[in-house]
Amino acid sequence: MAVRWTRNIALNVAGTCLAQRLHEAANALLHNVLLHVDQGINIMSIFGTILSKIFPSSHPANTAPADPAAPPAADPTAAPDAPAAPAAAAEPVDVEAVLTGMQANTSEQLNWRTSIVDLMKLLGLDSSLGARKELAGELHYTGDTNDSASMNIWLHKAVMEQLAANGGKVPDSLKG
Repeated sequence: MAVRWTRNIALNVAGTCLAQRLHEAANALLHNVLLHVDQGINIMSIFGTILSKIFPSSHPANTAPADPAAPPAADPTAAPDAPAAPAAAAEPVDVEAVLTGMQANTSEQLNWRTSIVDLMKLLGLDSSLGARKELAGELHYTGDTNDSASMNIWLHKAVMEQLAANGGKVPDSLKG
């Protein structure tokens, strides 16, 4: 009986230490999440991560989290027939130059100009089919996600269009 009781005390002590370590790890994780939220970064969004890898942290696209495929909210103070103003006045980010610079800093030759897989690899992101399906969901892809070739072509175009819509200077050759 004494052995069993001693073993239970040891497990409880070890469990307490483990619980404390888990509590400390959870607090550290929560702290990091709150830092990202305070910076306006949507940590759950693959597209948000793409924005943060290409645009400077001070760029409005990184400081105002939004649904990437949602149309901009109408300004109730604007005249009804006035053209929509850009979300924020900021210097456009030359997406092609940023990505070309990233490519120059890697030894792997990636076809990021036409391949969503290579674009994600260049940005250091998970480019697995699951990650691409998640990105397709974020960008409201309505096609068959099991047809990965069609989805990949659509994703590359949609990402480039969204980069342009969020303040990126994207040449037509990358949009189509």
